[in-house]
Amino acid sequence: MNSDFWINRWNENRTGFHQSQVNRHLQEHFPPLGIPPGSRILVPLCGKSLDMLWLHDSGYRITGIELSRIAVEAFFRENDLPFGMEQRGRFLRYSSGSLEILCGDFFDLRRDDIAGVAGVYDRAALIALPEPMRRRYADHLATLLPAGTKMLLIAIEYPQDELDGPPFAVPEEEVHHLYEENFDLHLLAVIDAPAIEYPRFRERGLTAPREKIFALERRRTEA
Repeated sequence: MNSDFWINRWNENRTGFHQSQVNRHLQEHFPPLGIPPGSRILVPLCGKSLDMLWLHDSGYRITGIELSRIAVEAFFRENDLPFGMEQRGRFLRYSSGSLEILCGDFFDLRRDDIAGVAGVYDRAALIALPEPMRRRYADHLATLLPAGTKMLLIAIEYPQDELDGPPFAVPEEEVHHLYEENFDLHLLAVIDAPAIEYPRFRERGLTAPREKIFALERRRTEA
C-alpha cells in the first residue's frame, strides 16, 4: 500500500471510511485527557474529518496531515471555511484561522512542522495502515512528539482473515507492542461498534467489530 492507494480512493470517491458525524468516543474521552485549550492538536491522516471542527470549536489549534488535495479542499469547502494556501517545505499548507491542514506525506513530517503540539487524535491513521507500515508510523510519531504529549487512539478488532482492510484490525496486544517503548498507555474502553459506523462490515455480514479506546502519553527519553 502506497500513497497512490489513498489518493485514488479520494479521486474515485471511494470514501466509506469517512464518518458523517463527530466521533462519539472523541467527545467522551478527549476532554478527560486534560490538554489545555489553546494547545495544538495533531490529527494524522485526517481526510475531511468533522472531528477537526469539534476539536477546533473546543478551543484547540488544529494541524491535520493528509495526502489528498481533494480531501483537504473538500473539508474547507463543505464546512464553508475560507482558506489560504502556501507552500511550506514539503507540504502545501491550507489554513483558516487556527485550523490548518498540511497536504503531503505523514512520513515527511518533521518536528518544526508541528511545533508546539500538545496532543494527538488518531481515529483513522493507525487502522488505515497495513501491518508492516504500522511500526514505521508509530516510530515516526514517537520521534515527532515532545515528552508529555497526550494522545487519544481508537483501534478496531475483528477477524482480519474475514475481511481485507482498511480499516485494518489492530489488536490490543499490537497496540502495546507498537507504543509501550515510548508511551505510557492505558485502555479506556472496549465497545462493540455499531455496524452503521463500518458499512463494509455490515455489507459482508461480519459481526460487529470491537473498538478499543486508548490514552497515551509520550514519556521523557533517557538522557
